[in-house]
Formats: sequence, structure tokens, C-alpha cells
Amino acid sequence: MCEDATADRRRNRSLVVPVELGLYGGETLPLQPVAAVRITTLVDNSTDMLMTDMGPAKRPVMGRGLWTDNPLAVQGTTPQLPLAEHGFSALVEVVQESGAVRRVLFDTGVSPDGMVENMRRLEIDPGTVEVVVCSHGHFDHTTGLDGFVRRLGRPNVPVVIHPAFWSQRRVAFPGREPFELPSPSRRSLEDAGFEIVELPEPSFLFDGSVLITGEVARTTDFEKGLAHHEVLQHGHWNPDPLILDDQALVVNVRGRGLVVVTGCGHAGVVNIVRYARHLTAVESIHAVIGGFHLSGPLFEPIIAATVAALVELGPDVVVPAHCTGWRAELSLARALPDAYIPNSVGTRLELTAA
Repeated sequence: MCEDATADRRRNRSLVVPVELGLYGGETLPLQPVAAVRITTLVDNSTDMLMTDMGPAKRPVMGRGLWTDNPLAVQGTTPQLPLAEHGFSALVEVVQESGAVRRVLFDTGVSPDGMVENMRRLEIDPGTVEVVVCSHGHFDHTTGLDGFVRRLGRPNVPVVIHPAFWSQRRVAFPGREPFELPSPSRRSLEDAGFEIVELPEPSFLFDGSVLITGEVARTTDFEKGLAHHEVLQHGHWNPDPLILDDQALVVNVRGRGLVVVTGCGHAGVVNIVRYARHLTAVESIHAVIGGFHLSGPLFEPIIAATVAALVELGPDVVVPAHCTGWRAELSLARALPDAYIPNSVGTRLELTAA
């Protein structure tokens, strides 16, 4: 068992390669182009089995796949459809130029079993996951690690996080009792069999074919973070609007450009996309998918500026999810009608090289 554990650690270390790079430095990273990337939404706030395929987005087909007993139905069975919950998780499958397929799990949703149950319903084997990346430490992106462990036993895979991932946090809106957010436990994750890879800087996965941004440079004048968000430091609650552990996943599809996957986008989706472009020196943005955090009265005032900046960046595909909010989605659909794709649990985005 000791030899096996040592071999696992060596394998895990070879999967994740940190890059020493300043947030605002002039260096660029050689992100290797890939032949294709497939991104399957495992957890999102909505599910809609009546959605049809739309460009590179492929939808699960109702009636195909798993069924469950239904004694009240004439035919006696009912299809097991994907379930929605407030949170985000995606399986990112990268097809390297060699033809090898590498798989990373990006975030894990809000409930212990929601993500793995949707993997079962979508007939995806969690045992094929090689690396887990957590966009940040909020519970609606991390709680599904519990079900992942119980489904696999000791997973023996690395979990890539920012050092501020462990922070104890709360939201203290004026006139309300502060709501303390559940915090992830380092000891519990390590005892479960995960190898913690804690990096503030960018890192590469899979021989330089996937980039994890690490801490994102904040360069816009309108993406100021989450007001009333606080962190416990030295026994005192202090303002923590920037949520510095927020990080994204980036892939370069050959001949198309960058594909950027965000969790909540607390760093600001425009900051994230610009930083991805800065790190890689790849100008073209092929796709942006994930949470853009533009929902509610705190963020609706910056929808116009965000949408205008995204229009200027010119992505071919935009798939907002989770915390983006319906007003922002409507604005994106109007401003980028050829790029906008509504998301749903089970949607698989298939992006291939030119």
C-alpha cells in the first residue's frame, strides 16, 4: 500500500505543473493547442430536456439512457432525467493532438450527491477523472466532493486550489443576520484520499494542454467583487469582496482560440477572459462558459459594461450558467445573438479544431 501511495503521489505531481509568473508580468505561457474539447455540464441551476441541439451544444435526448420503475405509469417506467441545483460542475474532456483524451472535473456542485447522481444519469464514469479543479472555496462548488469520494472510495487524484480556498467566510447584508458559509476542511479532503495542490499562481495540466489561471489579475474598473462578503482573520471579520481564490480553466483549441471555463466568475468574467488572453498571448476567444455572477441588485448595474466588454472580446460561443442571472442572459442573447447558447444540465459543448 505504501508503494502504491507513493506511485500515486508521483503520478499526481506530474499532472500539475506550477508556473512562476507575476500577475501583471509581461511573460506569456506556451499553452499547447488541442484537437478538441468537450465540456459537459454536470450541475447547473436549470434543467430542460426539451432543449434541442444548438451549434456546438449537444443536448441529452429524453427517453435515451436510464429508466426507473413507475408503477403508476401504463408502461411502468420513467426516464431518469438530469437534476438541477444551485451550483456548478463540469466535466472537461481534452483531446490532445496525439489523440489522447484527458479528463478534469471542474467544480462539484452544492449537494453531496447531485453531481455524481447526474454523472450516473448521463452515464459518465467518475472513475475516468484524472484531476479535480475547484474554482473557489464556496460550498455551491465544492460539496459534491463528498459524493465523489463515496462513489469511488479513495479517489487518489489531485485537487487544484488557491491557498485562500480554506478561508472561513460569511455574507453580512445590512439589516440581516450574517450568514456564515460552510468552509471546506483540508483534513477531511486529505483523509478522503485527495492530494491537495495549493497554488496561487497559474499551473498547467496534461503536458501543458490545460491552463489553470490561479489568482486572476483585476484590471477592469467595474468588476469590484462581492460587496458584504467577509473573511475571518485573526478572530475578526474583515471585508473580502475580491474572493482572490477565484480561478478559471483555459484550453486553446487549434485554429479557434481560447476556451475559458469559469465557476462563479467572482474575479469578473471580463477580467478572467482578458487575463487568459494576457497569460497565453492568444488573442482569439472561441468560447466562454460558466457562471458570470451578474444576478441580483448588487450586480445588475454592471451588466451593460460587462456585455459591452464581452462584445469587444468577440467570443464565438457564450454559454452563461449558474449565477449569471436572467437579466444578464437576456442582454447577452441580444448583444451576441450568434454566440449565445442557453445552458442546461447535461448539455455537452463540443469544440473542435479548425
